Amino acid sequence: MQNSILSRFTPKEPKFVDLLKQVSAISIEAASLLGEALKTKTQEERLDYFHKIKDKEHEADVIANQIFEALESCFITPFDREDISELSNRLDDVVDYINGSSKRMAIYNPYKIHPAIIKLSDLVIAGVRAIDKGINMLATLRSDKKALKEIVNSLHALENDADEVYEMAIREVFAQEKNAIELMKTKELLSELEKTTDAIEHVGKILKTIIVKYA
Repeated sequence: MQNSILSRFTPKEPKFVDLLKQVSAISIEAASLLGEALKTKTQEERLDYFHKIKDKEHEADVIANQIFEALESCFITPFDREDISELSNRLDDVVDYINGSSKRMAIYNPYKIHPAIIKLSDLVIAGVRAIDKGINMLATLRSDKKALKEIVNSLHALENDADEVYEMAIREVFAQEKNAIELMKTKELLSELEKTTDAIEHVGKILKTIIVKYA
């Protein structure tokens, strides 16, 4: 029975994994653009990056919709429809939160970028790269079970690191920032980036569920 289920990952029905790979690749592109945006100095530059990331968000939405439509029409799927749908939605959420961070960066145009914002952005980039490796292992789940479990564990550890960075930064900002408007800008950016790492960990939880069910 198990071999029968695992055989569904063969080229007979490859499109779901391929579509998930596409969304994952987009998340890397969006996160990398956000990292570049944080190095800019002017609002014009930040708006330019926001528009680029917004385009990536739209690309991810289109593919997520393709996955939804394919689930409706396809008789055989590589794993449960609910798991495919949830994984697709949560991957799309990651891109949405990256876009939200970029939007706040462009609109608020903070006077300075707190070091913790850079750290969280770096964690987001590391997280989406790890997710991408995990998604690429879905087609060879049985042989890559151990490696995929390590990725899931790394995503959990990454989220814990992000929580620590966020909490320390919030304490520091409220203790040291005298400009209330700049304080609000920094807090909003930190919060959105921390939510992004939460979304990344959520993807890890779905991958963990898939491991338990199919590996």
